[in-house]
Amino acid sequence: MAHLFYLMGPSGSGKDSLITGLREQLGGQGPLLFAHRYITRCWQSGGENHVELSEQEFDQRLRSGLFMLHWNANGCRYAVGREVEHWLNTGHSVLVNGSRGHLDEARTCFGSALVPVLVSVEEEQLRSRLMARGRESAEQIEARLERNRRFRQRLAGDAEVLDNSGDLEQSVSQLTRLVQRYSGALHDGVLVDA
Repeated sequence: MAHLFYLMGPSGSGKDSLITGLREQLGGQGPLLFAHRYITRCWQSGGENHVELSEQEFDQRLRSGLFMLHWNANGCRYAVGREVEHWLNTGHSVLVNGSRGHLDEARTCFGSALVPVLVSVEEEQLRSRLMARGRESAEQIEARLERNRRFRQRLAGDAEVLDNSGDLEQSVSQLTRLVQRYSGALHDGVLVDA
């Protein structure tokens, strides 16, 4: 069965680094595809490899039914394209950078194929990462941390939890093993069907 790995976590938890690490480890082999999100944010803004859309382009695609999921966060609009549905239907598992606040909609869209994965980071480390980025005030960072506490409590026992507080390589290995557990066996760095 194909699975939709729905990777969630707070800003600063390292989701983009985990996705990049997993992509490099698998080397484009096997049945796992990586979905690009559609975002109304400049593609050169750093972070994830996404498809930049203007507000008008986003609205056009939304009206045309080209998104499976869409949401607003941090002053931007985000979407997961309908192509993901086709990939799942053709037997490919998919990893997508999801939103904790829209997990229920993802469940409705993907049903039993959905595998929620929550990336967690120790609070002090998350605070340090957010401060080091220099994008937000201390008050905004504390608000993010409080929001993260609420989501962590709400999602406890409702998602696979991946701790990314330590070494990134170890966290990528944890994510690889999680994907392996659902999707098959890993041989020579390549994910293959079991």
